Amino acid sequence: MKLLSVNLGRAEAVPYADAPGGVTGIDKRPVDGPVRVSAPGPKGIGGSGLAGDAVCKLEHHGGDDQAVYAMAREDMDEWERELGRTLADGAFGENLTTRGLDVSGALIGERWRVGPEVVLEVTSGRIPCRTFQGHMDEKGWVKRFTQRGAPGAYLRVIVPGEIRAGDAVEIVHRPGHEVTVALQFRAVTTERTLLPRLLAAGEALHPELLRTAREYKERYGA
Repeated sequence: MKLLSVNLGRAEAVPYADAPGGVTGIDKRPVDGPVRVSAPGPKGIGGSGLAGDAVCKLEHHGGDDQAVYAMAREDMDEWERELGRTLADGAFGENLTTRGLDVSGALIGERWRVGPEVVLEVTSGRIPCRTFQGHMDEKGWVKRFTQRGAPGAYLRVIVPGEIRAGDAVEIVHRPGHEVTVALQFRAVTTERTLLPRLLAAGEALHPELLRTAREYKERYGA
């Protein structure tokens, strides 16, 4: 398991962005050399966990529980075959493009060591938005991405440090539940009856999703 690329984006004005000023940092490109990774601060205030990476709509993106976004190269390769086009590392707006790691099959609360020092913790899957669809320029992209059910993972920073392309990725902790990123994604998109199952992940789950799962269970039961 390794890190194929570390990808950063600059704030750019595009016609499809829904952030104030019409800017987005979704067009991320691989960079050479080390990149500093640290907790950016609470959502709404903190942006990306990677130094030099732009997050433009802070109310929905960035913050400690969405500090880093990872996508498996294997999933992107499947999309390449389906779409009939090349998808460079970073094409999905991901910060980390991995090889040999089942990102959407990761457990909520699973921890990865990236390189010699950085430790990241899985919190949730990525929910597709209008900006993502505009960036991909594919008809019905949000629906297609949702139906595939392999959204990649958001991570929080447990131990800060530097990472670079080629770093090894090691799973250093796997929690004792069965709540994967893929299950969590289905629960909040297409199968909301699964929401109570997310509670098994506890405080490791993104706090907004934990609140949603608790409210659903209170209203509808298990």
